[in-house]
Amino acid sequence: MDLELRHLKVVSAIAEAGSLTRAATGLGLAQPALSAQLKRMERALGGALFVRGPQGVRPTELGELVLERARVLVPAVAELQQEALRFSRAGGAPRGRPARFRLGGLVDRLASAHPEATVTTHTSWSAIELGCLLAEGRIDYVLTGVCGQSPPPAAGTGERLVWREVAVDPVFVMLREGHPLAQLPEVPLGELADARWTNVPGDGCFADCFAAACARAGFTPQAVYETDTASCVHLVQVGRAVGLCRATFPPTPGLVTRPLAGSPLLWRHLLGWHPESPAAGTAADTLAHARAVHESAAGASPSYAAWRRIHHAAGVP
Repeated sequence: MDLELRHLKVVSAIAEAGSLTRAATGLGLAQPALSAQLKRMERALGGALFVRGPQGVRPTELGELVLERARVLVPAVAELQQEALRFSRAGGAPRGRPARFRLGGLVDRLASAHPEATVTTHTSWSAIELGCLLAEGRIDYVLTGVCGQSPPPAAGTGERLVWREVAVDPVFVMLREGHPLAQLPEVPLGELADARWTNVPGDGCFADCFAAACARAGFTPQAVYETDTASCVHLVQVGRAVGLCRATFPPTPGLVTRPLAGSPLLWRHLLGWHPESPAAGTAADTLAHARAVHESAAGASPSYAAWRRIHHAAGVP
């Protein structure tokens, strides 16, 4: 049996009810059917999720692990579904390519500016794939990011693509609430020498740049867990790792974001298009919208706003 989102909802319902009977009633199932479903999940996961007692049921250590993930994944998927519905109902906007960016804000702005158009999006962790799709004319725009001063995706393919910078941000670190370093306005990278790290995957040079920054700070990272955003957040929230994130990462329960002292890592947001495509005619307008969305996201991040105040006051661009 493959674990599905509905199974996580069942585990959460049992834990909240504290009883299989009460959980079955809340889920609209017969108690024997719920018991059988729980047994199938336990076989799939390799152990018991709950211990039964006279007062009801309580999670085992394995059950606690599953519940911790469920508390992150179930709301995240619900939020994704709601955003997708808002996205599809918004209508209109040129065909685009999202990045780990406030895409919803950009879609809203483009939908208002181009009510006659229809938007479609497709997400990929691969910046190389983005550049290739753009060069092939299969998408109109690429909204992506690269590390520091790295070249844009597909810059060496011979294709004549146009790339414009949306913004350059310092890379921030995610810490669990209560972490000793969370009280600092900026975190020296060397103070995290003993930490385990988590980050999202990609095919650019960011991993190498991060390793180089750590070497300059005098250490080698113990481990780097590459996984999806929700899992990165979970690992930070439970104290298993510290994370690397964009400066505009939204406020999230259970964690705080802080700039790294001296900004040893930078991230450039880029918008790309083919100069001979129909999208080239609206590229300047789309770029202006992307920059406005980034500025709005930066203003909504307390940590980023504080970083800007510090560095602007010091005369640092």
